Amino acid sequence: MADPNKVVAVDALLADLSKATIGITFNQFREVGPDDAPGAPAIRLANLRHYLLERDPADVLAVGEAGGYQGMRWSGIAFTSEFDLLRWGDPYRRSSRRSRPWKEPSGTIVHGVLDEMGAERRAILWNTVPTHPFLSDQPLSNRRPTRVEVAAGLPFAERLIDIVRPRLVVGVGRIAADTLGSRAVYVRHPAQSGATAFRAGMRAALQRLG
Repeated sequence: MADPNKVVAVDALLADLSKATIGITFNQFREVGPDDAPGAPAIRLANLRHYLLERDPADVLAVGEAGGYQGMRWSGIAFTSEFDLLRWGDPYRRSSRRSRPWKEPSGTIVHGVLDEMGAERRAILWNTVPTHPFLSDQPLSNRRPTRVEVAAGLPFAERLIDIVRPRLVVGVGRIAADTLGSRAVYVRHPAQSGATAFRAGMRAALQRLG
């Protein structure tokens, strides 16, 4: 059972996140877009809350770049798609009306390594920008977050670090690693032909932690 103080801190973090405006990004915890099911923002927020509290003993925090349109945009959880939610089962729920669940290539790689290392429950996944940056007039697309968006998203990551107090913080990709600075270990992002390097880097980081 999660520490009551941690529950209060997580709830405060999520309440603030659901109200946040981070540049020109889609806040999936407040806003509704194409193919959203009824009550979609609340579903995503509940998914994230359960995820964070379920991993109360986690000692690894892996921080990526930003929410993606195939993953966090629908699940509420970084590097995690609706396909992953179906694998995990109740109480996780899909938030899209799409007949087939969304599946995110990068997320599949990330969860594959965590499963292989027996680290799924000891790791929490997050993003420097915990909302979804998209291309103009293309809501279901991804773009690189701006410096302003990264600066606005960083305080949420810092608050989560204070809550979790992980033994290891991993910056997945240069944006996350550079933003988090010396407190994070850099690992290549799995996107854009980075899968092999990500797997090797993440395995090495977890093995060093023991």
